[in-house]
Amino acid sequence: MKQSKKQRVTLQEVALHAGVSTSTASLVVRNNPRISEATRKKVLNSINELGYVYDRVAANMRSRSSDIVGVIVTDISNSFISEFLIGVQSTLEAVGYTVLLGTTFDSVSKQDHLLSTMIEHRVDGLILNPVSKSSEKTVSQLNKIEIPKVLANRELANVNSDYVGIDYTTGALTAVNHLIEKGHKRIAFLGGIKQSSTWTERIRGFHIAHDIAGLKVDESLIIDIEPNRKGGLEAILKVLENDHPPTAVFCFNDLVAFGVIKGLAMNGIIPGQDIDIVGFDNIPEAELYHPPLTTVSSFPRSIGIKAANLLYNRMNNESSELQRLILKPELIIRETSKK
Repeated sequence: MKQSKKQRVTLQEVALHAGVSTSTASLVVRNNPRISEATRKKVLNSINELGYVYDRVAANMRSRSSDIVGVIVTDISNSFISEFLIGVQSTLEAVGYTVLLGTTFDSVSKQDHLLSTMIEHRVDGLILNPVSKSSEKTVSQLNKIEIPKVLANRELANVNSDYVGIDYTTGALTAVNHLIEKGHKRIAFLGGIKQSSTWTERIRGFHIAHDIAGLKVDESLIIDIEPNRKGGLEAILKVLENDHPPTAVFCFNDLVAFGVIKGLAMNGIIPGQDIDIVGFDNIPEAELYHPPLTTVSSFPRSIGIKAANLLYNRMNNESSELQRLILKPELIIRETSKK
């Protein structure tokens, strides 16, 4: 005898079994935070007993909503990005959204592919940390995307989007002023990709600090390179070959600073004694490093929280005009450049 196909348990059956309305059962399976814990447990018990499986694809098609937010970042191994993601995910999950994460590794082609993939998965909104060398194609692609979107950490010109980031110019100005006040006149700026807005804003602050102090910038002490440990190591070894090497270094970020410190150690040079170092971001490792790193705090977790809240408001039609939220940086002085 041919075995009859088992009928799929419906949400209506779950609601009846739990003694709640179908709409309440639907809110529970979509993990809506408005449902009380007692009701949630009752519905989940019924789901387990009946063997109900939530058909998310069908639900998305009915509601035209997925309760999923796409988040695209450059490199999750970077502690700054990790802290940023903690802020994004904790905020969105608290209001019932699931985060779908994509990593570009700072590749334009990967970014373009991920943007298309997110749209195919019908995400309700998008948070993008753009790659350094985002193209005109990327700008065009973003402007064609009809879902709510927020750019974070890096800006892109001519993109119709909200933005959250730090005041990189002020951060760099504050860091370099600190070094100038210590008497330094030959200050290197190492790391970062010239095509990115974050490098452009930092170099602006670097120049402003020199102009205010009446100091001339030595262009041979400015090296743009991948903003990681390897880049920092390569950059410091290069400037140490200069006939007049720097007495202080401002680094694009803390990862570059760690590479710089390694290069100095290879040459028997002690940070904070023989040469002063300032990083940027204040990732957790900066305080634990040896010696502890002077750096500019850029509050990545706060940026993530603000980006998530801004996107949530946009998805729920609580925002009208595009917003540009800029956080104020803070200089944290440690052993690599004590006063």
